[in-house]
Formats: sequence, structure tokens, C-alpha cells
Amino acid sequence: MTKVGILGGTFDPPHYGHLLIANEVLSKLNLDEVWFMPNQEPPHKQKSESVENIDRLQMLELSIKGNSSFRIEKNELERSGPSFTVDTMKILNERYPNHQFYFIIGADMIEYLPKWHKIDELIKLVRFVGVERPEYSIKTDYPIIYVDVPAFDVSSSMIRERVQQGMTVRYLLPDPVIDFIRENHLYGT
Repeated sequence: MTKVGILGGTFDPPHYGHLLIANEVLSKLNLDEVWFMPNQEPPHKQKSESVENIDRLQMLELSIKGNSSFRIEKNELERSGPSFTVDTMKILNERYPNHQFYFIIGADMIEYLPKWHKIDELIKLVRFVGVERPEYSIKTDYPIIYVDVPAFDVSSSMIRERVQQGMTVRYLLPDPVIDFIRENHLYGT
């Protein structure tokens, strides 16, 4: 059985926090791979209007380049409408019957689990892996495997704001992604 972690998100832009979480979960749970899965239309979160899916995908490719344990899963980008995790996991379980999936979520999403679309069905399709985030509770009635990840308090929205204000984002995201943002005038650059 191949063990695969799934890290979903807008990745708008992808940053070292995403990579750190993926690598820690990969290592601590002895997974075979981590798949980064960009959302098409996240039901609970807004992505920035100025950045196209192709840009988010290219930034993600630049971020994971060189790590053979990381890959991109485009399932949600290939479908229109809201990206409900339960629908995605049904598709992935059908496509990859010999895989065990571990869906990686931050503490902000752990608090939100009771509100997830068809959560009782979803917990039968995937194992949840929770990582702590400052200021959020990790208490839940749902079965979650917890992985302790070094704190790195960075977010895509904070990076977008810094870029718009002309502030440095060095060491917050990979240099090739910074170059891509500049070259393509993303986030108001």
C-alpha cells in the first residue's frame, strides 16, 4: 500500500510554510509521497482575483522542483465549481485503489471540521493529519493523527500584502517563486 499525504490549498503563492509542513509529515509518518493539490474554488476561502490557476500551478512547480517525494495533483483544477474534499477523495480512491491517503490540515481547519461538506462520509475515505498553528485549538471529536511541525508563522495573504507594499519576501518563499512573481507582475508588483 502506497502512503500518500495530500496538502490542499490555494497556494497563492506557495511558500516555505507549505513545504515545511509537507516535508515534516512525509518524514514523521513515513509516507511515500506528498501531493500538493491546488483548489479550483475553495468553499471556505477566497483566492486572489489577479492570479490565474496556471500561475499558481507554475509557482507550485517551481516550489517543489528537485524533491522527488513531492508532486502536484491537479484533480480539483480539472473540475469546475466548489472543491469539496469528499468528492476529490472519492475520485482519488477510485483512481488509486492501492493508495492510503493522509489529508493534511492546519489547526484552523481542525476547528472547522464539523462544518466540512459530508464530513462523516469523508472520514471513511481518508485519514486526517493535523498540524498545529498558533492561536487555533486542535481539539476535535474526529480521528486525527497529529504531527508536530516547527512553527513558521507565514501565510500566503501576508506574502501578498508584503509584495504589494514593496517589502521583502526573501526567505518566506523559494527564490524562483519570487522571481516568477516579479517577472509576471503578480500581486500588484
